[in-house]
Amino acid sequence: MTLKQLENLIEIDQDITDDAYGTYYDKRTLEQLLNYGIILLDKPPGPTSHETVAWAKRILKIPKIGHSGTLDPQVSGVLPLGLGEATKALGVLLYGPKEYHALGRIHSLPSKEKLKEVLDMFVGEIYQKPPQRSAVVRKTRTRTIYELEVLEQKERLLLMRVLCEAGTYIRKLYYDIGEILGPGGTMIELRRTRVDQFRETDGLVTMHELADAYAQWEEKKDDSKLMTMIKPVEVALSELKSVVIRDSAVDALCHGAQLAIPGILKISPNLKKGDIVAIYTQKGEAVALAESQMYEEEIKEATKGYAFETRRIIMAPNTYPKKWRTKPTQKE
Repeated sequence: MTLKQLENLIEIDQDITDDAYGTYYDKRTLEQLLNYGIILLDKPPGPTSHETVAWAKRILKIPKIGHSGTLDPQVSGVLPLGLGEATKALGVLLYGPKEYHALGRIHSLPSKEKLKEVLDMFVGEIYQKPPQRSAVVRKTRTRTIYELEVLEQKERLLLMRVLCEAGTYIRKLYYDIGEILGPGGTMIELRRTRVDQFRETDGLVTMHELADAYAQWEEKKDDSKLMTMIKPVEVALSELKSVVIRDSAVDALCHGAQLAIPGILKISPNLKKGDIVAIYTQKGEAVALAESQMYEEEIKEATKGYAFETRRIIMAPNTYPKKWRTKPTQKE
């Protein structure tokens, strides 16, 4: 959560945070970031996404790393990695738009007018059947192409930029475009340049850079390079609506409780029932992902009731003290 996001929230109530617990999201130590951090990896062509994650685990010497959005072995580009507890937040990136730069060969040489006419046919909702070597069921489905442009053309070679819905097969897109143009088309090389809000220009990290930075920390106790490579997990949630809660409500959520009205301090404007939100502490730490059970006006007017249903817990339990009460027994 950024300071700008905090400023734009609607205040429901006020409270103070205890600095003895938790850590301001942008003040985490390197050890904390290795459990609540995101790395924007520049995946090289060759290894699978699973192999890439295994290498990152060995480099950083941590047991838990996950990735957002599988890339085929020969595809390079943006591969967000979640470290430790941050793996639980990666799901929000899976459904965002993806951008690719794709080099391919069409087997005919159409005029610029004809090429533009055919490419325009593929902007918007299209039908796609996954290729034979795909890992999913080969069933025709719809996907949306938001933007499609030719960056460069040299005779039959086309370099295109494609902004599309997650799950779009760019290789199949080239094939289908070639089929309409005439003899066909073949993708040669593919690079992913964007995953949701994360872009290629946001400071991608190569495996070699990551290994060098870790060695510098381990051997020289200098964490300066590694600190610049690991972003707080909260950056992955920046596109979601936000909810800020009291310190006293944090541990209850971490143990699976639902968020009730008394625990809420701030909410995003225009909140609707059914919205997926990120729940934060007053220090900006991500606690959980949840689904809103009320509209903004209902939350502002209510004094009790569950406003959000927890969908995914991010923060580890016992980070904040237990302040919620259980029901008394008969003896009490």
